[in-house]
Amino acid sequence: MQLRYNYRAYPDATQRRALARAFGCARVVWNDCLRDRREAHAAGLPYVKSAELSRLRITQAKCTEERAWLADVSAVVLQQSLRDLDTAYKNFFDSTRGKRQGRKVGPPRYKSKKDTRQSVRFNTNAFSLQENGTVYVAKVGNLKVKWSRRLPAAPTSLTVTKDSSGRYFLSFVVDTRPDILPEVEAESGIDLGLSAFAIMSDGRKIDSPRFLRRAEKKLKRLQRELSRKAKGSKNRAKARVKVARHHAKVADRRRDFHHKASTQIIRDNQAVYVEDLAVSGLGRTRLAKSVHDAGWSAFVAMLEYKAVKHGRTFAKVDRAFPSSQICSACGFRDGPKPLHVREWTCGACGTVHDRDHNAARNVLFEGRRVVAAGRVETLNASWSAGKTRTKVPAQRVEAGTHRDGQRAVAGIPGL
Repeated sequence: MQLRYNYRAYPDATQRRALARAFGCARVVWNDCLRDRREAHAAGLPYVKSAELSRLRITQAKCTEERAWLADVSAVVLQQSLRDLDTAYKNFFDSTRGKRQGRKVGPPRYKSKKDTRQSVRFNTNAFSLQENGTVYVAKVGNLKVKWSRRLPAAPTSLTVTKDSSGRYFLSFVVDTRPDILPEVEAESGIDLGLSAFAIMSDGRKIDSPRFLRRAEKKLKRLQRELSRKAKGSKNRAKARVKVARHHAKVADRRRDFHHKASTQIIRDNQAVYVEDLAVSGLGRTRLAKSVHDAGWSAFVAMLEYKAVKHGRTFAKVDRAFPSSQICSACGFRDGPKPLHVREWTCGACGTVHDRDHNAARNVLFEGRRVVAAGRVETLNASWSAGKTRTKVPAQRVEAGTHRDGQRAVAGIPGL
């Protein structure tokens, strides 16, 4: 499997200028090639192939006075920019033809030098790891890197990124083998929320840190200072960087929290089940700021790839499953409830439920049913032998029924 490892880089003034040239040249090649394809499409001409664009906009352009400065950066940067454009077009075509899942992808757009985030990519021919701990990048030099952890294998590509706060990062793509953990008996269903970040089916709760809410007071002050600066002035640029740095701190803290929580959950449970929430829809409601502050999508994505990495079972329960309406004790569906109702009593068996804990238990039961139905496969400890096998760690239940078999729950509409 492929993993990406990010490290903070500290280029000196000369290297920052070299990276700025690389960012600019990659942007120019992207825009020139995109313009050629748009003009060809508008004129009714065939799609311009990558080989023709490489010859016109890279090889021949270096020989002209207008684009002679393209030779000042590594040719790999320019070719990778063209490949990235090809990938963007492929994603657009696949999305329009229905071959790509998820949201519709729009056509590629022009890049601006005013974009606060810039990046360039290198293959193995254009960078190398040095014995003194630096990373050599073609036409840039040896970059000083903060090695927060060791690379598990030799990297296959490198992306150099400058974020909106002016920080530089090196992102290595590494081919690694899964690190299979010893099997455990525990399984967990997870109900994600706002008052508590995650509620486990065994009753444990992970408190919501609310990093953005805690940083709002200082952010408001910085935003006021930014709004008072004259547009285009150097002081406005400095104020913008201050705001970006504070947002970056919030994002870093949230990401660190997600990594620690997801790693602990994967280590403690052989199978993890979560609800497939419509985060993009919730992000358009009055709860939008709190939803984005929680970062549910990033957290679930971490659970998913770490489950594959460590040989655990991971499954998403359909968002139409009414986890908050069903009694986890008897399976009776008690109907929808407004958000302010945090506890309720089952009308059939009289059990008093905490809303979130009950939902987490139902997610666990439904996740087991999904796995038992054969729709989820797990990579397990036979990797070293070059084999994979499907494992169903959860107790097999009758497909389409609740844990106790008392109430059919398959196909029930949403909450």
